[in-house]
Order: sequence, then structure tokens, then C-alpha cells
Amino acid sequence: MSLPKDSPLSSETVPIMRPPSCARGTSSRSLTPALLLVLLFHHLARIRGHMDDSALTVVENSEGGQEGGPNEEEALVVQPTEQWQTLKPGQTVPVGSYARLNLQTGQREVRLGEEQLKYWTQEHREEAESFFSPAELKEAMKKIKEDMKHLSKDTGQQDVLSSRHRLEELKREMDQMDLLVETDVQIMRRLLEQFNSSNTNAEQRLNILLELEYMVHQVDNAQTLCSMGGLQLVLAGLNSSDVRLQENSAFVLGAALSSNPVVQVKALEVGTLHTLLTVLATAQPLKVKKKVLFAVASLLRHFPYAQQNFLSHGGLQVLSELFRADGAGVLRIRIVTMLYDMISEKELISQTGFDQVLDASYKERVRQYSKVSLDGDLMETGWCSLVPQLLESTEHDYREKALQALLAMASMCLDQYRSDSSLQDSLLSLRDQYKDLFQSEMIQGEERDYYREIAKLIDALQVRMKTAWPED
Repeated sequence: MSLPKDSPLSSETVPIMRPPSCARGTSSRSLTPALLLVLLFHHLARIRGHMDDSALTVVENSEGGQEGGPNEEEALVVQPTEQWQTLKPGQTVPVGSYARLNLQTGQREVRLGEEQLKYWTQEHREEAESFFSPAELKEAMKKIKEDMKHLSKDTGQQDVLSSRHRLEELKREMDQMDLLVETDVQIMRRLLEQFNSSNTNAEQRLNILLELEYMVHQVDNAQTLCSMGGLQLVLAGLNSSDVRLQENSAFVLGAALSSNPVVQVKALEVGTLHTLLTVLATAQPLKVKKKVLFAVASLLRHFPYAQQNFLSHGGLQVLSELFRADGAGVLRIRIVTMLYDMISEKELISQTGFDQVLDASYKERVRQYSKVSLDGDLMETGWCSLVPQLLESTEHDYREKALQALLAMASMCLDQYRSDSSLQDSLLSLRDQYKDLFQSEMIQGEERDYYREIAKLIDALQVRMKTAWPED
């Protein structure tokens, strides 16, 4: 019986994966002593292998791992190479590897199988050589755990100090950023200084006014601007010979006054109303008067004391002359809207819808509005005949605002309405027009509702005038 020298079944080893077979047809009597010896060693090796395999157990160890039976090194799966290596007790052989019993040493050995050797390249050999052994890895892990324990004790205080130091640095950086960021107060102060500087030209002043207009929409900023003397600045701009400065100064003033009672009171105290009425009464471009009207409306809104001053300074007369002027156009609708708001405010404050118990200032407001003699002044300045002229406009919005104002003034102007034949003709014509519009199948949705509301205003005015419409 002869075998190749490199075969796993050499003359010095006996494979444990499969026992040698006897030649078919050979009787037991013809077995040689050498063959009997081989079979005996093979039998002993199999018994030892079974004992080693059955001794492998896995249980929990004290560190959360597993213990009992052999240690962790013995329980590892062996990593075979292209060379024969000795198996330690408890180690298992991967599938596809060759294993043998070395008859000279009596130990089991293992190496890669033929299929594995085909793919065992030089790169794999270099990687295998660079691997750490299981024992080395285990020792390294223990050392890391010990180092971490010592590190957590020794550097804990250092970490706290480092964190505090970093927080201090961050605080200093934030303080530096605050120094670089201007607050609104600082910005407005800087803008006012630049506006008043003799080195600032007209274009720069215009840009400053635009920035201020944006900022004073905030209530606090508008009040701060007043405390800095900003009102005097914009009033000076209204008196400027530069039309652009006049327009933008009025725009800033109107924005600051809007829904800001503190600024309204302060503006009235420094004579703002007189300046605004003067600009409206003099020859000025249309764009300037538009912005000035905006400022006047903002000053008077929900401020009965300012409305009283407006009437006493001839405000309605100024507005009536402006209404009659050629090319008034868009100014007419703004004037009528402002008058309607003033009338509505006084009517609303006199209604019983207010909770007089909860609203402590109710009586005071009623007292202040009672001093606003709006009805008589409107009649004296000819507004009962001026407002109906707005119905001649082709703009639906103009007609709507005119009808609302006519209804609001009906209690004081009813006799003039009834004697005004042109007004009656206009109402008849408009009623038919808007009736056709909201009944048209071509008009749907919000547009139809809008026309229906205008028709309702016409009907309501007819009821107040007690004028019967002709039969349809």
C-alpha cells in the first residue's frame, strides 16, 4: 500500500475523517501485523476524538460571558493554513479542512482543504500573518478596560474644568457678537444722526427715511423714535422744498401713527396736525397729498380729541376744497373713506354693545366723542352734496364707499338727499345695473356676492329716503 508523499494519508498519519477500507475479497486471516497496528491506532484516535468533542461545553462566565468546561481559548474554532498545525484540546475544525492523526506525536493536525487552497492567494497569506492571536486580542481588551477605568477617575475633574473653560470662551464670543450687532434703538439713533448731519445729501436722507418707515411699523420702535426727537425730523421733512423728502416724511409719520396711541398723543402735542393741514391746503403734487392724507387718517383714527382739534382747525373745509379740486381722483375716495370712519366711530361708541362694567374708560370716551360736532360741520361744509358726486365714477369700489358714506350721513343729510334729483336718478340707474350683474349667469362666486352687496346698499338708502321704486 503506497501513497503520495504530500497526500493527507501519508505513511506517518492516519486520517480521522474516513478509516481505511480493506480490499474487497480479502479475508481477515490474511491481514498483516502492520495493518492490524494501523487499525488499532485509528481506533484509539477515534475514541479520543469523541471524548474531546463531548467535553466541549458553554456556560456563562463571571464577566457576562460564558464559562464551564474548557476555557475560551480551547473553545475557539481553529483557523487552518496551508501548513499542518496541531489542534489544541477543545478546538474544532472548519468545514472543508483536512484533519489527520500524527502517528509520531499522537496529536491531531489540520490544514486547508484542496478547494480552499485554490483560493489561498499571497494576499490572504499576508493578511493571515498580520492577524493577532486570540490570546493577544483578549489581553488587549482587558488592558483597554483597565485603562478606561483609570482614565475616567483621573480625567473626570479635568473634563469638568475643560467644559467650564469652553463655556467661558463661548460666552466671551457671544459678547463680542453682541457688540457687532446693532439693536433697533442703536440703528435709529445712528439714522437720525446721519439725517441731521450736514454731510448727508438728499439721496442719503431719502434712504434713511425708507429705513425708518420700515422700522416704525413696530409699536416700540415708533415710540422710541418719538423719544429721540424723530417727530421733529419728519415734520421738518414735510416743510422741505424737496418733494421726495415731503412724501417720504409723511409716509414715515403715517406708519408711526398707525394704531399707536402713544405716538398719536405725542404728535398732537408737537403740532403735527397743523403742519399736515397746511400741506393739504397748499399746492402740492398728488403723491405728496396722498401720503399726507394717510398721516391725517392715522392721527385721527380712534382719537376723539384729535378729531375735535381737526374740526376746530377747519379740517373739513380743507378736505372739501381738496375734493373739489381738478384731478383729485384717487384723493376723493380716500377723503370719503376717512369721513365714513369718523362717523362710524362716533355711532359705535354711543351704542349699548360695550360692556360698561369691564370697560372703565367707556364714559370718558363717550364724553370725548360727544364734543366732536361732526354732523353740523359736515352739513356746513357741503358734504351732503359732495359725496353723491362719487357715484358718477365707473369704479365699483368708489360707488361702494360713496353709498356707505351716504347711509352714514343720512340722519343729517336726509332732506338734501330727497331734494337732489340727480342723486335719485343715479340710485335708480345703479340699482338696475347691479341687479342685472348679480343675476347674470355669466357672473359667479365672490364677484356676484360683491354686486349683490352693493345692490343692498342702494336698497337700504332707498328705505332711509322713503322713496318708492317704480314697479319692475
